Amino acid sequence: MRLNRNFIAHDDGSEKLLVSAGGSDFSGLVRGNSTAGFIMECLENDTTEAEIAERMKEKYDAPAEAIERDLKRVLAQLREIGAIDD
Repeated sequence: MRLNRNFIAHDDGSEKLLVSAGGSDFSGLVRGNSTAGFIMECLENDTTEAEIAERMKEKYDAPAEAIERDLKRVLAQLREIGAIDD
């Protein structure tokens, strides 16, 4: 899976932004915290949910259950707007 080519990720220094560049049903802007931003960065290249979870476990000092829960929530939200190609 990876970010849909109709979306552009941008880091403004304090938050990660995801913008629809046209060609999708979603028109707008998504703002994310650093965790969501990290997930979006991972999705800039073809990856799997398991690979993202492993990278998050290396980066964040958090229980595996919390990481997996947050990852599933962010991926579900991105899928809902069509931002992920599976």
